[in-house]
Amino acid sequence: MDRMSRFFGNLPGFAGTGAPEAPLVDSSEKVQISSLALLKMLKHGRAGVPMEVMGLMLGQFVDDYTINCVDVFAMPQSGTGVSVEAVDPVFQTKMLEMLKQTGRPEMVVGWYHSHPGFGCWMSGVDINTQQSFEALNQRAVAVVIDPVQSVKGKVVIDCFRLINPQLMMLGQEPRQTTSNVGHLKKSSIQALIHGLNRHYYSMVSVLCRATSALKDTKGDRLPEK
Repeated sequence: MDRMSRFFGNLPGFAGTGAPEAPLVDSSEKVQISSLALLKMLKHGRAGVPMEVMGLMLGQFVDDYTINCVDVFAMPQSGTGVSVEAVDPVFQTKMLEMLKQTGRPEMVVGWYHSHPGFGCWMSGVDINTQQSFEALNQRAVAVVIDPVQSVKGKVVIDCFRLINPQLMMLGQEPRQTTSNVGHLKKSSIQALIHGLNRHYYSMVSVLCRATSALKDTKGDRLPEK
């Protein structure tokens, strides 16, 4: 029995006479979205129903595993019920310069757009838009939010990044690190049909703070489901 306890005690995950187990380090990439940014995305999305809307996310790349989004702003766009595209490339530069004058020195960490009533996934137009963002910064992210399905305490939101097709041909995973905390979110059939895990992957740890205090554009709480 002592020999068995010594054997298992040296294995990770088993308590015994071996060395104490060190705390496991979280190695997943997390996108932290502030309550202000989340509220503005929801208000913008609800105001645009039934059309899609889009905007830019401001924040910072804290470290190799953390992206912090503190604010968002809308931008000139051409949207329909199923797609949205930016129409003024100069607007982004001018807006960032004005934001710096108001005490917002953050950089663009990605973009967001709404899918009113049909869930979180990326269309071909969205993938092309994300390619242009990743050309400027490989860590840029694309957030999709559904303002119609979102209710108080449950925001329908997801965050995506493209998969390099060359890595797929070589049989490599898009990310070499995984998380040992949090939870896995089951992918919807609709997202899988539209290229999830083939053309883009979902960043599981989208952290939304103070979701229960979200309000709609009229100042009332979002309705219960």
